[in-house]
Amino acid sequence: MHGDLGLLINLSVSLVLALALGLLTQRLRLSPIVGYLLAGIALGPHTPGFEADPKLAADLAEIGVVLLMFGVGMHFDLGDLLAVRRIALPGASGQIVVATALGSIAALLAGMEAGAALVIGIAVSVASTVVLVRVLMDNDVLHTADGHVAVGWLIVEDIFTVLVLVAIPALASAFGGEAGGPGVILSLGLAVAKVGALGLVVVVGGKFAIPWLLRKVARARSRELFTLTILALALAVATGSAVVFGVSMALGAFLAGMVVGQTEMSHQAAADALPMRDAFAVLFFVSVGMLFDPHVLVDQFGLLLALLAIVLLAKPLAACIIVWLLRYSVRSALMVAIALAQIGEFSFLLADEARRDGLLSAAGQSLLVACAIISITLNPLLFRATVPLERWLRGRTALWRALSRRSAACGSQSNVDVRGRLADGDSSVAPVTAVVAGYGPVGQTACRILKEFGMRPVVVDLNLDTIRSLTESGQLAVYGDATQREILSAAGICEAKYLLVTIPEVLARTVVILAAKDLNAELRVFSRARYLQERAWLEEVGATEVVSEEGETALGLAALLLREVGADEERIRMEIARIQDELHRGASN
Repeated sequence: MHGDLGLLINLSVSLVLALALGLLTQRLRLSPIVGYLLAGIALGPHTPGFEADPKLAADLAEIGVVLLMFGVGMHFDLGDLLAVRRIALPGASGQIVVATALGSIAALLAGMEAGAALVIGIAVSVASTVVLVRVLMDNDVLHTADGHVAVGWLIVEDIFTVLVLVAIPALASAFGGEAGGPGVILSLGLAVAKVGALGLVVVVGGKFAIPWLLRKVARARSRELFTLTILALALAVATGSAVVFGVSMALGAFLAGMVVGQTEMSHQAAADALPMRDAFAVLFFVSVGMLFDPHVLVDQFGLLLALLAIVLLAKPLAACIIVWLLRYSVRSALMVAIALAQIGEFSFLLADEARRDGLLSAAGQSLLVACAIISITLNPLLFRATVPLERWLRGRTALWRALSRRSAACGSQSNVDVRGRLADGDSSVAPVTAVVAGYGPVGQTACRILKEFGMRPVVVDLNLDTIRSLTESGQLAVYGDATQREILSAAGICEAKYLLVTIPEVLARTVVILAAKDLNAELRVFSRARYLQERAWLEEVGATEVVSEEGETALGLAALLLREVGADEERIRMEIARIQDELHRGASN
């Protein structure tokens, strides 16, 4: 009846072990990625105990790669890069060149072939987005000028990774001896032509087809169908890219994500894709860990030390010098450099693609896994040392003056870059101070009142036609389900002062309030309720004030009845106040 349980057994064991080790590493204030990689090592063929099926793991990991790159494409923000282009473009490019050269030389000296050495060099030059963002968030610097510089730097590395993924088949052909100089150029030219054709189909053609499809599904008001559409798009475009155009599935998924990210449904698409991406990304890291061979630590110990020195010392030192030469502050140089002192998922993507094309051996990939585990483990500790290091440098007065002279002569350039887009805007526009969840009659009234008092509300609603109408009229609006943290964040809940919850369903209201208060503990929340007994519950989960439809109906009918029997206005006010008090006490009991 149950048939072959191989898939379920492998999936269950992989996820349970990844969960256990992920929780353990999280408790140790390390990245959960370390736990996932260790889970893969424990399930691999080179360690005792249960051995997972490597083919099943690889197939599931492929989905993880697709969703991972789809998410990268959706969050690709050219504006973030342009805001810090003066430092991110030359900084990331210079650091990539330095780290790639050092890594390639180290691998060549260790006896690796030229193609494998080049892949190793490139892989140690790019950092992990997941690790970097987590480190910046844990230290409350993600939304600072230095945090924006680090994110912009990573965007350049992401673009570089995508370009390398395109070139790997041609490099494999060249270093494999199947093509000479003209052949390499021809292979690269063919790869570029295929990518151009794919880009034309996905970006240009998809610019019309994908938004049209998403709008049709969004108007159906079905969360299940919308989520299914996002998953189908990511997998279909990625698979089509490989089958029809002969390029990597990762590239196709990245391009599809870019198109979806430009639509008005992008926030909801990202919110729906995130849980799937995270689940399959775990399996991707587990599958990478399964390829790790501990014997490499003995056989290639010298090369491992050299790669770690490049990732933890040479790469951040090069970044630090570049940032300093570009006249940014010493603090910016230290924070950006140390945040990038690690490798992760993009290194694994490059290594996996190179291994499939015969450019990198399993031993080479094992080296990168070991390097990633160690660097990801040490990175949060190193980042927390930036403040003591800066304090130590300040204590050396002559050294500090010499280091600070360039940035002092140019001013706080990083702040100008990051805030440039805000400075170019209209300073007369009122800041966003309120988020309105739901745009029915109650939400419409709330927005009108807020605007009359000089506030700028953001509407969150699942009616696409409503959102489009609001945005066309100049009203800030986000399409999406307000119960999801990603949607609330996109609406600016972290900076807002007020949240008005006008959604009719009590469960949805509860989830919205809990998520919003978790994101912004100082938020004042005003919510509607259908019944009196809901009031105490909503106040308990974080609502500041609650207005119940049942209570307001009772007050309205009481006022009408009192006027009908001839009571004066003073008597009516007294009775209404007494009824309100009774209703409040009744709702609290």
